[in-house]
Amino acid sequence: MKPVKPYLSFDPSTAGASGHPRTGGKPHAIVIGSGFGGLAAAVRLGARGWRVTMLERLDGPGGRGYTHFRDGFTFDAGPTIVTAPFLFDELWALCGKRREDDVELRALDPYYRIRFADGSWFDYCGDPARMRAEVARLSPDDVDGYERFMQVAERCYELGFENMATMPFETFGDLLRAVPAMVKMRAWRSIHAVTSKYLRDPRLRIVFSFHPLLIGGNPFSVTCAYSLIQPLERRHGVHWAMGGTGALARGLVKLIEGQGSTIRYGATVERIVVEAGRARGVTLEGGERIDADIVVSNADAAWTYRNLVAPEHRRTWTNAKIERSHYSMSLFVWYFGTKRRYEDVPHHMMVLGPRYKALLNDIFKRKKLASDFSLYRHRPSATDPSVAPAGHDAFYVLSPVPHLDAGVDWAARGDAYRDSIAEALEATVLPGLRDEIVTSFYTTPQDFQDRLLSFKGAAFGFEPRLTQSAWFRPHNRSEDVEGLFMVGAGNHPGAGIPGVLSSAKALEKVLPDVAAFAR
Repeated sequence: MKPVKPYLSFDPSTAGASGHPRTGGKPHAIVIGSGFGGLAAAVRLGARGWRVTMLERLDGPGGRGYTHFRDGFTFDAGPTIVTAPFLFDELWALCGKRREDDVELRALDPYYRIRFADGSWFDYCGDPARMRAEVARLSPDDVDGYERFMQVAERCYELGFENMATMPFETFGDLLRAVPAMVKMRAWRSIHAVTSKYLRDPRLRIVFSFHPLLIGGNPFSVTCAYSLIQPLERRHGVHWAMGGTGALARGLVKLIEGQGSTIRYGATVERIVVEAGRARGVTLEGGERIDADIVVSNADAAWTYRNLVAPEHRRTWTNAKIERSHYSMSLFVWYFGTKRRYEDVPHHMMVLGPRYKALLNDIFKRKKLASDFSLYRHRPSATDPSVAPAGHDAFYVLSPVPHLDAGVDWAARGDAYRDSIAEALEATVLPGLRDEIVTSFYTTPQDFQDRLLSFKGAAFGFEPRLTQSAWFRPHNRSEDVEGLFMVGAGNHPGAGIPGVLSSAKALEKVLPDVAAFAR
């Protein structure tokens, strides 16, 4: 399988002196980065009458959701759990189209399996009766507690996701207006503390608290508001994009092109041009300047302020503040294909090690690479045979690890760490694995920094603890530079596909009117 190349090439012959294509006098917006937040922002900008130039340093779209094509396999680099599909449907509708005409989202059942170190497991799905039965199978005395926990989670969904996910927190007054909802959620409690209040079995406490790890948070420190993820999944399902998550990125590219906007690949932004306190465009590596009326950064938020905006233009996001902030863990991700199919292995599985809290302390607090691990194992070919050659399976296995403050030399230790993961998988869920592998590569925290320009190699940007959420997170309209806007995992509301798509909706509420820039 070869890479699909539906991308629009940039033609310098159509560019004006400012380095962007000439089209009719519409106001011009630059979007830095083509992650899902940037792609969604570009669609929304185009629908509001902006002419968009998207600048992507890689050779294809997706950012953290980039697609690797290797030896006939399709490997999605990043997000693989697709929830809240209505947020994608909205983007297609803005262009007068239907998402299902371009990308099929197939509902998964179960959503995923959680396998514990003792060999027991929990199959997680969206059916309330089956979920109660799974709870009862592991711990009959916890069924009532599970129901009470889900009531708390539903309240967090309504207050946190429905009411605040797309609300831009620009002023301290915005934060004060959200305080009553935070009090109702008792948002100062950690999600693990809440699960422990209602559930006795330690395995069930893991099942209903691990979700923040999917967006870079430590269940022992992130706010219990993130229990909203479970009602979100129950209401809207967990899906797979047929052809891979990259099919969604390519579908959004098609929408952006259809709006008359431009995407440039291999274009690394070196600096956001700020004149008289206002963003006026960007300069690229190599010196090219591209002028614009506004700039929207989908690059890592800390990286944007630390490296793309000169210090003299930053009063809020100073280097000191960026350095003392708390960042998510990073990831070691091993991609491999096998020459046989593991038919009894589900699409999504969490393969947990013997430690939970102690391992998370090593990752988030001690910044220590432990010898044990808990893994997220992804087998997309269970649902979608197109991602692997006939009779083969495609996998990726993700291990949460400390970000680069741990000081790990990944060039020296990467192979050994991968081999340890292979040994663990072979002993548990993938027998005979190492003899079946036909293609293999991995990414490390160093790659998150060097390739994706993520500060400290943190895979999800700022850690989503309460004191780094909502108003305390980088705002969708920059506090420091007029005409600079922010979307993506490091900004409000946070990481994950629903989070970054919601950040683009919040962006819409703070954008200037295009009429103000009419030529």
